[in-house]
This record gives sequence, structure tokens and C-alpha cells, in this order.
Amino acid sequence: MPYRRLPNTDAARIRALKAALRKGQQEGIDTIAYPYALKQKVEFFLPKFEVAIANSKLAKEKQFDNSPKFSEYTKKARLYISHFIQVLNFCIARGELKPSARTFYGLEENSSKVPSLLTEQDLLQWGEKIISGEQNRLSNGGGNPIYCPSIALVKVNYENFKENYTRQKQFQNNSARESGNVAQYRNEADHLVLDIWNEVEHYFERVKDEEEKRYMCEEYGLVYVFRRGEKDKIRRRKEAEKITLKLF
Repeated sequence: MPYRRLPNTDAARIRALKAALRKGQQEGIDTIAYPYALKQKVEFFLPKFEVAIANSKLAKEKQFDNSPKFSEYTKKARLYISHFIQVLNFCIARGELKPSARTFYGLEENSSKVPSLLTEQDLLQWGEKIISGEQNRLSNGGGNPIYCPSIALVKVNYENFKENYTRQKQFQNNSARESGNVAQYRNEADHLVLDIWNEVEHYFERVKDEEEKRYMCEEYGLVYVFRRGEKDKIRRRKEAEKITLKLF
């Protein structure tokens, strides 16, 4: 006998519920193969499940569409912050600024090492430090402004990154929330499908012909999978039965 294959994707869950509902709507209360109350549950549940899936898909698309722009802003912010710190160190190496100038930016006074800028949090932290540090140094008579890049360029690229970081985080949060909604509905969908399939198979259990029974169940959306070689065995058995009938 083939075995049932319950849906394991959202698309398959929708197909199974719609098939059961469509067949149920074609039958009367007395002839439907699963309880009418179960049909009403599906009618109430299915639109909510479809809306949740659509919202999740839209949220993921927005996050995906914004990702290239966010990556570009992140790359530029990292580049400008890193270059500014390197130019600061060049100025100190040439004697144009004292090593103590590094402390305005939260850097170690006697280290020319550029801090890690790998993560988004690193960029947020050091972007703020560099921008405020340059302003504080100039306000305290710490020498001439640093150019190539200027702090104005650093600030523009940092603000672009920061603004898009907030937007991308919002897209990610929306996507996670909508995915969570789908997950909650998914459990209910699985229970509904399982209940319907069990009820349908029970309704048709008195049908003797296995192929006819399977066809009747499939009309309600049940999916059967044949094991390897099973179709050939069924075909050979039917041929043997035909031969036996002819003999008699």
C-alpha cells in the first residue's frame, strides 16, 4: 500500500486545505467525508493563513531589496572611518599632531592600530567617536582639521549608514515577526490537515477496492506516495486477477 505524505511546505498546506474545502463545498452536509464543523474551521482559518504568508513574503522581499543599498552604505562608512584614522596616524607620524590627539577619538595614545570595524556595532561606535572626537579636538585648540577625508565626508557617509542600518533592522524585525505569525498558523494548519485526512480515510474505509478508495480520498486532497516497485506489484496483481476471472 502507498503511504500518505503530509504537506511539509506552506504551499503544500494551502493546496491540501483548499482541495479539502473545494470538495467539501461540492458535497452536502450528509455526504461530506469529514465533519461539517471541520469544514467551517478551514473556511475561517484559510484566509488568515494566506494573508500571514503573503505578509511574510512581502516583509522578506523588502528586507532583501534593501540589502544591496545597506551593504554599499556599510562599505563606504567602514572605508571613510578607517581612512580618517589612518590619516590621523599619518599626521602624528609627520609631527603635525601630537600622539595625545588620539585620545580625543577614544584611541590609545601610543598605538597607531586601527580598531576593528568588522561589525555594524563597531561602525556605530567608532563613527560616533571619530565625529565627536574631531569636533572636540578642534574646539580645544588641537591643531588643524584633518582632510582627505574631511570629517564632513566621514559624517555624511556615517549618517547614511546609520539611517539605513535603522531601516534594515526594522525590515529584519518585520520579517521575523511575520515569519513568527506564519509559524503559529502553520501548526494549526498541520492539525487541520491531519484531522481532515484521518476523517476522510475513516469515511471511505468500507470501500473494498483500494484504487477506488485512494481516488476518493485524493479528491479531498490526500497525497499518496508509492514505494519503489509498488506500482509494478499492483499492476501484476491486477493482471493475475483478470487471468483468474477469465479462467472461471
